[in-house]
Parts: sequence; structure tokens; C-alpha cells
Amino acid sequence: MAGRYGRPRSFLRMRTLAGQVFLLQVAIVVLLVAASVTALVLQSRAGSVREARNRSVAVAETFAAAPGMEAALQSPDPTAVLQPKAEAARRGSGVDFVVVMNLDAVRFTHPLPDRIGKKFVGDVGPALDGRVVTQRIDGTIGPLVQAVVPVFGADHEVVGLVSAGITISSVSGVVEDQFPLLFGSAGGILLLTMGGTALVTRRLRRQTRGLGPTGMTRMYEHHDAVLHSVREGVVIVGGDRTLLLANDEARRLLYLPPDVEGRPVAELGLDPVITGLLVSGRSATDEVHSVGTRLLAVSQRATDRKGGPPGSVTTLRDTTELQALTGKAAIARGRLQLLYDAGTEVGTALDVIQTCEELADFATARFADYATVDLAEGVLRGEEPTLARATTDGLRRSAFSGARDDTGLHPLGAVLRFLPDTDIGAGLLRSEALLYTDLTRLSGWQPDPARAERIVECGLHSLIAVPMRARGVILGVTMFWRAQSPEPFEEEDLSVAEELVARAAVSIDNARRYSREHNVAVTLQRSLLPQGLPDQSAIDAAYRYLPAQAGLGGLGGVGGDWFDIIPLPGARVALVVGDVVGHGLHAAATMGRLRTAVHNFSTLDLPPDELLWHLDELVARIDQDESSEGYEGGGVTGATCLYAIYDPASGRCTMARAGHLQPVIVGPDGEAVFADVPGGPPLGLGGMPFETLDVQLPQDSRLVLYTDGLVEDRQRDIDEGLEMLRETLSGHPDRTPEETCEAVLRVLVPARARDDIALLVGRTRRLAAEDVAEWDVPSDPSAVARVRSDVSRKLAEWSLDEEAFTTELILSELVTNSIRYATGPIRVRLIRDRTLICEVSDRSSIAPHLRQAAGMDEGGRGLFLVAQLAERWGTRYTDDGGKVIWTEQLLQPE
Repeated sequence: MAGRYGRPRSFLRMRTLAGQVFLLQVAIVVLLVAASVTALVLQSRAGSVREARNRSVAVAETFAAAPGMEAALQSPDPTAVLQPKAEAARRGSGVDFVVVMNLDAVRFTHPLPDRIGKKFVGDVGPALDGRVVTQRIDGTIGPLVQAVVPVFGADHEVVGLVSAGITISSVSGVVEDQFPLLFGSAGGILLLTMGGTALVTRRLRRQTRGLGPTGMTRMYEHHDAVLHSVREGVVIVGGDRTLLLANDEARRLLYLPPDVEGRPVAELGLDPVITGLLVSGRSATDEVHSVGTRLLAVSQRATDRKGGPPGSVTTLRDTTELQALTGKAAIARGRLQLLYDAGTEVGTALDVIQTCEELADFATARFADYATVDLAEGVLRGEEPTLARATTDGLRRSAFSGARDDTGLHPLGAVLRFLPDTDIGAGLLRSEALLYTDLTRLSGWQPDPARAERIVECGLHSLIAVPMRARGVILGVTMFWRAQSPEPFEEEDLSVAEELVARAAVSIDNARRYSREHNVAVTLQRSLLPQGLPDQSAIDAAYRYLPAQAGLGGLGGVGGDWFDIIPLPGARVALVVGDVVGHGLHAAATMGRLRTAVHNFSTLDLPPDELLWHLDELVARIDQDESSEGYEGGGVTGATCLYAIYDPASGRCTMARAGHLQPVIVGPDGEAVFADVPGGPPLGLGGMPFETLDVQLPQDSRLVLYTDGLVEDRQRDIDEGLEMLRETLSGHPDRTPEETCEAVLRVLVPARARDDIALLVGRTRRLAAEDVAEWDVPSDPSAVARVRSDVSRKLAEWSLDEEAFTTELILSELVTNSIRYATGPIRVRLIRDRTLICEVSDRSSIAPHLRQAAGMDEGGRGLFLVAQLAERWGTRYTDDGGKVIWTEQLLQPE
């Protein structure tokens, strides 16, 4: 039978499979025994040589170190003294000879007396140098190993030599003792093999019903040929409702994957009616069932008749030809359903790339095997597309969908140029769709012949290219390819492709226009936010700003969250975080107006509660103006703000909030708590005062300000978000502000945020005590001179001697004004920071004003002089009703 089907005959002539296995086992056992014998022989030889060497060295060294050896060598007749001892040592140790020699290698002893007095055969040079030497030689008594060792005298000089030797055959023989055990084991294995072969043969004959290998091979070949060549599906289901067998036709008709044998029928994803029939095991004859687009005639019988195994066998015949009259209507309904589904699955988001990907994925799932979408660069940037730029600048591959990536098609991101001399380029110019039913002709559809040949080699055989057009302008081109499906595209498919691309083009154009608005809003917003951190020494700060995900949080995803770090006089700093309700350009523009207002109010050095009061008045006026003008974008009411001022000289932090979330203070020990800042109404409501909270912040404390987008999410309650924020900030005292920002965003921010997020983290610093000097000044004009001398000494300590004259002049004028016009105690404070800061405080609330003195005026020139000498100057009011006049002087770099 094997020769009949063209296969070579086996050299094994045993009729049964068990006999052939037996022959194979015998061959393996013989090879193993031969290998074991060879290994034992080689191992025995190596061990014999090693044992002979060790024994000869041991005997020679022992005899050479025996007491009286030196005296015997120096006696008148060394042979008479040493020969009996050498023979006794030879017989006792089992070596073949023990020879004692003088330094000229002349023997004193030998088992054969006639050899005494003759030269020793062997290398004795190393022994004369005091070393032990061993040699393997072929002597008169056979192959042997001999050792030569020196005999040392009392002065450790070599006075003689001793050699001991033993033949290799004397120490071998172990392997011969192991041969019976080895051959006995081999015989036992053969007996077990024969018994096992007999048992296997009996069981195989019982299971195969007496068929030998030839009969079984013939039966399998006939069964396989019939099963897989017949144009009728065969499915066998076992009694446990698992699929035992499905031929090729059944796999094709039921759309079964290759690895279905052994899986439960209920898990194959078949039509519920077909699944129920296969699982039921009931008898059926030519029942017609619809599976996908096919009509199948199904017959089923049980297999447990006449003692067979439990289960059922089912046959399937394709009767789709019965649908020939209604085929066109079904195809039309399918295409209408395809376009309807495309309207719900393509263009779900206002994102150009996502819409392209949805189009490509939908097409490969329902229409083609591969789909690509190429868009003009301007469309991807949100610009107005033009046909000229689309054909000259090229199209960028924006989406690709298919089972394989190595098809020869251009990858994602590649720029394609369809020149007018190509079919697709000409079709773009004419806004005309193209159909290629057979790509193997290579008829100009691809400008690169090498790439076209590779595409065809990968199995792509049919193509539809449809220009993507919206509002009369070309946006790009979409191409559909078929590879796995053997049927090429038809004319009816061309109209479906054009309608599918036309619907997607409208969504892509809407997304493009949305992207343009998004880019404009983002550009405006970025320009209104801080571009970096200002120079200041009060805090070590870090910030993060994340706009809302485009398409989820309003127009362009742009909102009205903002933050700011504003340096204040006296080395202080203001931290601001605010939020304008809403999204889009109006929210971004309003945010810029409020941020500018906060900057302007901060120049007045107002406390936080007063600044928020002024900001509230401003928002109310903005709302009133926009309402009177009939503005439809909504007012600003609902904006929130948190304003904090930190003084590094005292460690005092003053905070006030208008409808904003409470900040978090993380102590130097890592404990995070929410600051209990008194709550005020959102900006623009008016009628309610704002209150402040004063806290003392140790050095290396962290003040965390944020907007509600960080803790609010549809998936969790705001209280849960606040607790997550506190837990994230707690227990990490060594984090830097940058690390704190990263940790908070990693834990709290979802992948697609629906609201803006502003986060500001400031780690407090304290001015060193040696950088601050303070003096109490009595209300006496004579005290001005003492102030000048104290200031001069302090500047000398600070190595600022060059600033002494200017500083003395400034303080003289400010202190003189306070003595002349103010009341209560006067205090002078000098701060060395990035600038030299001079402060004079008193209890008067009247601030000095800079004016131009007339020629005959006695006063009015002091403050003018101060303004000329100082880099900046100003006045701020204190809580006790007094004021502080301050100046800043630039310091020369060291």
C-alpha cells in the first residue's frame, strides 16, 4: 500500500506496529550497552593510570623519608643495608619495584639482583633538583608508571634518589568485574521489552479489530480522502456536547476556525438555531437553516445505534442556489444596512484621525480586507484644504486597517504624492472614483512598479480608490483593497464605496473645522497662562496645567483654569489659582482678564481678602457689561479664586478663597491636611465679605493649590477625590515639587480628562536670620545718624560696602519722614535677598506721594530722591492700621 501511494517501503519487516516498536527498542538497548562498555573501559584505563601514579609516588616518598636513610646511603655497603628493606617495602605495598640510587643514578637496590650497580632507566633530573617526577613507560614487565623522589639529608641537600613503580595491569581489572552486571541488566531490559511488546500488541489488535499497520493506513487514507474531498459538510459531536470532527466543507459552511476539535459546541459562536440542533442530538432530515448568507440543508443521526459511541453525526449541504431569485434584493438590503451602520459607527467624535480610523476599521470589518485613508496635510492641521495643495504637497497616510502589516502598502505617517500622470492622481483632479478588478495587470494604478509588484505578491488583487470630497473640496483619498476575499470588487461595490466615503468626508470636515477652533482656543489659552516661573526666593515651585480632552469638555477642550506666582515686595510671594466656569474661547479670554486683574491688584500690595473683594467687584461689572450688550456667551458668575501670600522672613502665610476648594498643607514630616480657609462666595455674586486664614509654615512645608478638575470625575465623588489627593500627598516628606506634581497627576487624572486641571505646588523657604536686620527707631531726629551707622556696619558685614552710601541716603529720608509726619513706634528692617530691601514701618496710615517740588519749596524732594536711587519702591498697609514704605536696590553680582 505504501508503494502504491508513492512512499518508500520501510526497512522494518515486522507486520505489527508493536513488533516494529520492539525492534526499535532492541536497537536502542544494544547501542546503550555498547556505549556503556566503551565508557567503562575508557574510565577504567584512566583510573588505572591515576591509581598507579598515586601509589608509586606514595611508596617512593615513604621509603625516601624512612629513618636512617641518609646513614644507609653513606655506609660502606648501602646495598647490604637497603636491599632487604626495599624488598620488604615492595612486597608490603604491592608495587613491582623499589629502587634506591645514588646521585649518579646507580642502583643500590632492585628486585633482580643482577640489576644492582647499573644505571637507572628514566629521567632523574627533576629529582636531583628536589622535585618529584613521575613517568609512564613500557618496561620489560609491561606498561608501568614509576616515580622518582629525592632523599634529603640533614642539611636538606639531596643525598640520594628513590624510585617506585607498578604496572598498570596490576591496578586494573575493575571493568571486568562490572561486565556481568552490565550484560545482566541489558538482558533484563530486553525481557521487559519483549513482555511490554506482547501486551501492547494484544491491546492494539483489540482496539484496531485485528488490523495491522497496512490495513490501518489504508483505512485512514480512504477515510481522509473521502471526508475532505466530498462537497458536503460532516460534523461529529460527542456525547459530552464537544465537537469531535469537522471536515473542510463544514468549516467553510459554518465559518469555523481551524482549532475547533475538542471544544464545546456552545462556545463556537455558531448561529443559535444550529447550535441548538447540534447539541440536541435529535434526528433531522434535510432541515433548511440560514447560516450567515447561506441556506444549508441539515441532516442529523445519532451514533449510538448498534452499540456505537454516544453522540451524533450531522451532514450539511449548501443550498444557497435557492436564493438566486432573491439574491439581488438581499444584496441591496445588505448594502443599505452597511451604510446605515456606517452612519452610527463612523464620525463618533470630533477628531480627524479618530474618524479616519473608524472609517478604515468599519470598511475592513464589513466591506474590504484592507483600507487606507490619506489626508492632505492642511486638513490634519485644521486648515482650509485646496486641490492644488493636495496634489502638490502630497497626502499623509492617516489610517490603516487590515490583518497584516507587511502587505507592501505605505505605513502610517507616510507622505504619498499622486501625480497627475497616474490614474489615482488624475482621478483626484477629476474627483472621480476608480475601480480595479484585477491588480495583477499593473496598469498604472501605482506610480512605483516595484511596490505595485510587492502588493500583488502579498495577495491584494482588487482596489477601489475614492476621492474624499466635502463642500466641493478634496480632503484626501480612501482606498479599499481585497486580498483574502477571492471575489473582486464590482460596479455595485463602487457606488457603495462612494457613499461610504462621502458620509465619512462630512464627519472629517466637521472634525477639521473643530480642530481649527480647538487650535485657536489652545493658542489663546497658552498665551494667557504663565510661560515660566518668576525669579524669587520664597518658595521652590512647580506647576502643571492640563486642558480638558478635546471633544469631551466643551469647545476645543479649552477651559478657564489658571494659576500664577507673583513676587511681592519684602521677598514675599503670592500664589494664585482660579477657575472660570465653562469652556471655549470665552472662558479662556475671561481667564486672561482675571489673571491680568490679579496682577494689577497685587501691585497695590493688598491683603488676600481685599484683593478678592476688588476682583469680585470687577467680575460683577464684567457680567453687567456683557448682559447689557446682549452677549450670548454667558457671564463670568461662578468663577472661583484662591489667593495666598507667603512671607519667608516670618514663615507666615495668609490665604483667602472665593468659592474655591481648600488648599492642602504638607508638613516637613509628610503629614497632609486641608487648610481650613474660611469659605467665600464665588466671584461676581457680591454682598459677602471675604475672610483670611493666617498659618505659620515651617521651612520645607509644601502648599498645594489646585482646581476642581483634579478631584472631580464622573466615576467618583468629589469627597473621594479629595481623600485620594490627601493620601497621595501624605507620607512623602522628601518629594520635590516636581515629583509631587507627577505623583498627583499619575494617581488622580484619568486618561481622558473632561475638565481643565491646574496644579501648583510650592515648597516654603525661610530667610536666614543673618540675612535680616531690624532696628527700633525713637521719634527723635538725632536717631537718624545712629540708624545710618548701624546700617553701614550691617552692610559691611554683608560685604555690600558699595551700597552703603545709597542705602544710608534712602533710609535717612524715609526715617526722617516717619519721624516728622507719623506717630507711634518706628521700625527699620533690612533684608538681603536677590535685591537689598529696606523697609520703614510706622503707625500712620497716610502714604507719601511722589511730587515735583517747586524751586522755592523746602520739602518734597526726599521721596523724589528715593525714587531715583531705588530700583522700586512702594507702600503697603499693615493689619494694625499702619504702613510700610519699602525700597529695592539691585545688587551687583559677586
